[in-house]
Amino acid sequence: MQNTSTRKKTLFLAQFSLLLAIEAIVCFTPLGSILAPVMVGTLSHIPVIATAILLGWKAGAVMGFFFGTFSFLVFSFVSPGVMSFVFTPFHNAGDEFPQGNGWSLVICFVPRILIGVVTGLVYDALKKHDVRSEVTYALPAILGSLTNTVLVLGGIWRFFAQPFLGDTEYTAGAMWAVLSSIVLTNGIPEAVAAWVVGLYVCKPLKKFAQ
Repeated sequence: MQNTSTRKKTLFLAQFSLLLAIEAIVCFTPLGSILAPVMVGTLSHIPVIATAILLGWKAGAVMGFFFGTFSFLVFSFVSPGVMSFVFTPFHNAGDEFPQGNGWSLVICFVPRILIGVVTGLVYDALKKHDVRSEVTYALPAILGSLTNTVLVLGGIWRFFAQPFLGDTEYTAGAMWAVLSSIVLTNGIPEAVAAWVVGLYVCKPLKKFAQ
């Protein structure tokens, strides 16, 4: 019995470590980037989604924390850009952009962690009710991806819109247009990538993650 428990723990750690290595690769190399007009789309949510489906929502939440940590390091020190203030208080892109603050850390970490939580809990609920396997694997992945998109953009709107908005309705409309374009150019491709991985990668791999 003890040997069986030890083997399960060892297998779990090996699988989590492999997914963590993939997370590091897509975070710190161009392999994790989807080039888009306004912001750079990311594939870094994919290992978080895979972890949540294969190893459970708690492991997914931990992987999401690593995703947030890697994002913080990239935007702070490795490859800062004009939108880095969204994810770190330690980079200033210039007077035309707001300075990052403590809310940057909230945006950087909370949506990433919740990717794993949402994906894993939705997967567990669908699996429990014997929903069709296509839906059981695809829907949690899509919802996990959209969790990140909605919360990041919502955080930008809530905590950083005012420096852009000023007092004019036109500027507010322009800000809304920017965020909408991000959803179209970044959020949708990221959700599609999550759907493909959830259905065509996680589904066949699930039998090995026991």
